Amino acid sequence: MESRVKIAIQKNGRLSAESLSILKKCGIEFSDSNNKLFIKSTNMLIDLLMVRDDDIPRLVSQNIADLGIVGENVVSEKQLSDSSLKSKTILKLGFSKCRLSFAKPKEMILDSISNKKIATSYPAIVKNYLEKKDISAEIIEIHGSVELTPFVEISDIIADLVSTGSTLESNNLTELDSIMDSQAILIQSNSITSKKLPLIDKVVSRINSVIKAKDSKYIMFNADTDDADQLIKLLPSAESPTVIPLADRSKVAIHTVCKEDIFWKTIESLKSRGASSILVLPIEKLSY
Repeated sequence: MESRVKIAIQKNGRLSAESLSILKKCGIEFSDSNNKLFIKSTNMLIDLLMVRDDDIPRLVSQNIADLGIVGENVVSEKQLSDSSLKSKTILKLGFSKCRLSFAKPKEMILDSISNKKIATSYPAIVKNYLEKKDISAEIIEIHGSVELTPFVEISDIIADLVSTGSTLESNNLTELDSIMDSQAILIQSNSITSKKLPLIDKVVSRINSVIKAKDSKYIMFNADTDDADQLIKLLPSAESPTVIPLADRSKVAIHTVCKEDIFWKTIESLKSRGASSILVLPIEKLSY
């Protein structure tokens, strides 16, 4: 009997699209996914369960799904609400980044959130935060239109997800303290059968390669042979850079892979120390 790996992802929305995208970049092919809740891979023993995001922690915990792609905030809320829900966080995926923050109406003068009414869709996370800070406040659980509640006298302030801050701005709200940062993560059941482990390890390895490639660049530049060692020290890379002699024996070409943010911080230093013909290329997959 086939031992198929089941992966739970959000059935619609931005997280759904990005989850499908990263799986397809891993070489996992699927039939047309429109309006389907159960999708079989056409080239691997993998099934997708298209579900509500807040159902994913329970499906993985109960081993109905072997893996799940979901926001950290959702996992935290569900596990704080129900201590029986257990899973392992395998990877942080680097997309759907946001933060759970307090916010107040712009006109409101606020010295402290103590003894205030706080509307939120994440009561367990907010309660846990308040208890750790030894703050007393009333939590009002609201699902949908949380931003409206301070203006209809349901709450004093809110605790809601913030990405760019544009939603708060458009609703005349100002962000206060951040409670937690969140992004999409890959979670795994604690009850995986041995038959499924090789395929799960392959999927996790491929996803990890896609993530690393997204954050990295392939760098090539020319330099005087005498300057090569000094320039290499400026570029922290995964492995030792490749140094290739050029037709002009006084020069070499240096090839390496490094994090994009590191490169942009050091490009001026490279130029000032003699690097020339600097070429930066995207990487589709990266496996060490």
